[in-house]
Amino acid sequence: MSSHQAKKQLGQHFLHDAGIIDRIVRAVDPQPGEHIVEIGPGQGALTIPMLRRHGGLDVIEFDRDLIAGLHDISQRIAPLQIIHADVLTVDLTALAGDGRIRLIGNLPYNISSPILFHALEHADAIIDMHFMLQKEVVDRMAAGPGSKVYGRLSVMLQAYAQVQSLFKVPPGAFRPPPKVDSAVVRVIPRTAQDIAVRDRASFSRVVQAAFGQRRKTLRNALSSVCDVALMESVGIDPGDRAERIDVARFIALGNAVHESLSRV
Repeated sequence: MSSHQAKKQLGQHFLHDAGIIDRIVRAVDPQPGEHIVEIGPGQGALTIPMLRRHGGLDVIEFDRDLIAGLHDISQRIAPLQIIHADVLTVDLTALAGDGRIRLIGNLPYNISSPILFHALEHADAIIDMHFMLQKEVVDRMAAGPGSKVYGRLSVMLQAYAQVQSLFKVPPGAFRPPPKVDSAVVRVIPRTAQDIAVRDRASFSRVVQAAFGQRRKTLRNALSSVCDVALMESVGIDPGDRAERIDVARFIALGNAVHESLSRV
């Protein structure tokens, strides 16, 4: 599979650093009986050691040119269930069946956020996710209020999951090397009981408007969504800016907006 040329349009960067691969496998720490699904196995850099450690995987690969190599790995090392598809079209809940899955993968950087949100739509069927992403994206995912990179992605993800940045990965760990640093992140979906969002659409609307123009105060940024009294009712200063508001207060405001619309 080493002769395969990475396709720029698919955002392909193949991991080859054995030390980094080992750190990822140890971070995942696969246990007997777990149903593990790898997104974008590529040339099998992570697939092979995971198979040797775990004995079986499902893999979702979009690039037709990589499928034959995955069949070869399946025959040589341990069984793979190979799903040739765009992961955004895969029903992860159906794939989990009666159980729950663990997701791993070196995600294409150009569609990493859509993949994350697609996975969270199936959160009830997912135990956790360990992904390699652009470090800038991981920093945004894990950021807290007051950080320069805290924003819409931070709030939307943290409302539905715990996010933990694990370690940085330099460009030289890949072939071809990307122009940016990467990082491995652990995402653990919250249980239905732990998610305080009552209406996803209202919550999303509030967060999107709040961060749509970061320099505006919330009084102005949210003027089309809610009034000052509603903000103050959940402990938000209308003179504040979005990057200073924690996730819990955004959730509270989204819930208040939903309730006010329900009364109309």
